[in-house]
Amino acid sequence: MTAQPHDATGTGSGSGPDQGPEATQVPPPATTTPENILVEGFGVPVPAVIQLDEPRDGVPLVISTQEGLQRAAASLARGTGPAGVDAERASGFRYGQRAFLVQIRREGSGTWLIDPEPFEDLAILNDALAGVEWIIHASTQDLPCLSELGMWPDRLFDTELAARLAGLPRVGLAAVVEQLLGFSLAKEHSAADWSTRPLPEPWLRYAALDVEVLVELRDELADLLESQGKLEYAAEEFAAILAAGVAEPKADPWRRTSGLHQIRDRRQLAAVRELWLERDALAEKRDIAPGKLIPDSALVAVAREMPATVPQLLATKGFHGRAAQREAPRWLRAVAAARRLDAGELPPLHLPSSGPPPPRVWDDRDPEAAARLKTARPRIAARAEELGMPTENLLTPDHLRRVAWRPPEPLSPDTLADALRSLGARPWQIAETVPLLLEAFTHPRPPKAAAGARTAASGRD
Repeated sequence: MTAQPHDATGTGSGSGPDQGPEATQVPPPATTTPENILVEGFGVPVPAVIQLDEPRDGVPLVISTQEGLQRAAASLARGTGPAGVDAERASGFRYGQRAFLVQIRREGSGTWLIDPEPFEDLAILNDALAGVEWIIHASTQDLPCLSELGMWPDRLFDTELAARLAGLPRVGLAAVVEQLLGFSLAKEHSAADWSTRPLPEPWLRYAALDVEVLVELRDELADLLESQGKLEYAAEEFAAILAAGVAEPKADPWRRTSGLHQIRDRRQLAAVRELWLERDALAEKRDIAPGKLIPDSALVAVAREMPATVPQLLATKGFHGRAAQREAPRWLRAVAAARRLDAGELPPLHLPSSGPPPPRVWDDRDPEAAARLKTARPRIAARAEELGMPTENLLTPDHLRRVAWRPPEPLSPDTLADALRSLGARPWQIAETVPLLLEAFTHPRPPKAAAGARTAASGRD
């Protein structure tokens, strides 16, 4: 890969007296632009950002045979240092979130592109990388699909999370690479249908480039975090991601239907559930994204109307999609199933929650808790700004709400630390926030009503 201008250290043509008259000639001053900069060792302005459009070793062949997979594993095992890892899915095209391409690059081994579809799993690659640090950008997006393939790192460096902790203004891969390495990565294929076979050569080039600079990016971010005193914070975050593993499937996933808030009737809610389950089963059978069959908005529209005949169904405003008319009897059966349910079988409009109510109602339900939250929030935000990171990375908003709603008793640094730890806060977060929370909870701003009453009483006195 061409050396980036930011790291150029050449001495140029020189101007020593023994180099001859031609070497002593001074070129006219060069003019820079926002796209070009002057770098020591270069006689003319060079691009401020270099476009990466070709992997340094060329575009690798896609591995799709057992022999090729074994060769890749052996090569990766012989490599040195950390491994850059990425996965491409077909979100919005295929059912589920499985990987359709896995990219790995390691020093001494090069870049490997693996098609997971022909294989039961990729555990052989996982074994080859045992004990090796994996560098992944936005790891929580890729780790679930890698886990399905039998791949899980022993050590992790998440460049997206590291960029957040470092306070970079933009944390997408292309943006971070440009900010820290001076390279421009094209992202035009990021939302492509990676289940396409054969994969077009430009897509493969893009996929290889995505892991091309991960090791260099990791080193730059590690240096930046160390200079800020936050490298250990990042290490705790990465360890927490690995310890958490893949999240369990959510109960009642149909409740995540977009537009569900429009439903105010339990039978209509049951219709959404039956329609969602029917659509999900059909999508899985056809291996297609459920929204490509009929969108969420169509499910909600039908549930609100509760049609009883196919003509009524097809006349429902907002009911559309590629499978709307063709599968009309299927959708009508789902509505009919919801209509037949006994009252006791209907789903509740709202699920019970173990968490606190929405903060907007705290003033009425518990003014003291509202005062604690209103006092703590700006202090946590101010500390996050001092540390140069997003507030939510310093302390998860849900953790703050929970301890503000019901602080531990008796309130002390130890009990508050225990409460945060039980919620999943990392040691560095606890150390940074417990003193702020303790002060805020001990001396909260008075609730509005109480403050108003004291003001009125003071006036009467």
